[in-house]
Amino acid sequence: MNLLIGEISEVVPEVQATTSNQIINQLFTELSKIQGIVVTEKKIPIAIVTKTGFYQQLGTLYGYNLYIGRSVGLLMKKEILSVDYFTPILSVSEKAMNREEEHLYDYVIVTKDEQYYGVVSIRTLMITLATIQSKMATYMNPLTELPGNQIIYEKLNQVLVREAYTLLYIDLDNFKTYNDVYGFSKGDHVLQETASLLKKYINSSIDFLGHIGGDDFVAILYHHDYDPICRTVINEFDQKIKKFYSDKHHSQGYVTSENRSGIKEKIPLVSISIAVITNQERTFDTVEEIVSLATKTKKSCKSVTYSCYIKNTCCS
Repeated sequence: MNLLIGEISEVVPEVQATTSNQIINQLFTELSKIQGIVVTEKKIPIAIVTKTGFYQQLGTLYGYNLYIGRSVGLLMKKEILSVDYFTPILSVSEKAMNREEEHLYDYVIVTKDEQYYGVVSIRTLMITLATIQSKMATYMNPLTELPGNQIIYEKLNQVLVREAYTLLYIDLDNFKTYNDVYGFSKGDHVLQETASLLKKYINSSIDFLGHIGGDDFVAILYHHDYDPICRTVINEFDQKIKKFYSDKHHSQGYVTSENRSGIKEKIPLVSISIAVITNQERTFDTVEEIVSLATKTKKSCKSVTYSCYIKNTCCS
């Protein structure tokens, strides 16, 4: 649901700084709907010529005679917002709206492999953002206010083409027993606390965080630097979970619960497991491949009784 900025871009002409203003005038006349032209050097964006700024300069007392026969380098704006194709729209919208007022409505320039790819107007950006937010509200988990399964599946499909990504499949161990002992209301509070903790360390304007349902969460990071995040989340979770237990349960380190055969068992306190899947050492062609490996990896991590994260077969 959080689309990539490149997916909504459109192409407008690109010129060089040496291009004559006569040609710029001709382009704006022939392509009346465009609001700007990108200036590149060896296909890399270096400036922009806005229609408004261009004709304001030509419209001054001697502007036309002064500029029309000269190069656009005299009139172009070097203050540009250039973003990579794969940047999430939510992240771009924050950057765009934080610009100085005089640049606020300039095109956002999109690059791919560092070369000019297209532009996005502020109108298009805002309309798309409003649509995304409206749809996300429909598909949000009401308890944690995180995107649910439909958006998660869309994000997993998108991530397949990224150069670097990490999937974190997160769930709580012994959560069912906690619900049995303390009740669903307190169990919901544990889930909300877990969601808040994940939101704290996973920036949703850059990366992605979703709630599959129950005690299962998923995060998508567009990099491989997952160790600090996993370690911090685990350490803080282990501290926060203490307040959800009675002094007795906390001090003894377990709760007593009947299994399906009616036999009382000692069940460890709730811990958090994080299965880590990356494309560092292999590629994935389908979402099903990622999900399958994540499920297998999660089972390995749940074989221990403490909070951990695991990639492949090594638990940390």
